[in-house]
Amino acid sequence: MSNRHLARTIALQTLYQWDFTCAKKEEGEDLLAYNFHELAPEFDDHGFARHIVEGTLKNLELINNLITEYAPEWPLDQITTVDRNILRMGIYEMLFDNDIPDKVAINEAIELGKSFGGSASGKFINGVLGTLYKDKVEQENKLSDTSPKTETA
Repeated sequence: MSNRHLARTIALQTLYQWDFTCAKKEEGEDLLAYNFHELAPEFDDHGFARHIVEGTLKNLELINNLITEYAPEWPLDQITTVDRNILRMGIYEMLFDNDIPDKVAINEAIELGKSFGGSASGKFINGVLGTLYKDKVEQENKLSDTSPKTETA
C-alpha cells in the first residue's frame, strides 16, 4: 500500500468516525491523532491525511451540496456513512487540492469504495465523481473558449 493510499485510508477512518459520532468540526484533529496512534503509529504522511480531513471539513457545506446535486436519487442521509465520506474526500481533492490530479482522486476514491464500502460502492462513487469531473471539464473548456486571445507578433 502506498503512503498516500494509507494516508487516505486513515483520513477516511477519521471522517467516518467524525460523521458517525456527530462530532464537531473541531474534533477532527483529535480523531485523526487517535487514528494515527491506533492504526499506524510509525507512519509519517507529512500532513497529507490532516490536509484531507481539515479541507473536507472546512468545505463540508459546499461538498455536501455537490453530493446532493450529483446523486439526486440518494438523499445525503441515505448514502452509507462510508460512501458519503469517500465522496466527500474525492470531491475535496478534485475541487480544492490542485496538487492531486482529478483522475487520481477519482481512482483513489473508487479503490477506497471497493475496499471499505458495499458491493456497489465503487460503481456509485465512480458515477458521482465521474459526472462531476465531466461537468468540471466542460466548465473549464467554456472558460478557456471565452477568455480573450492574445495576439503574438
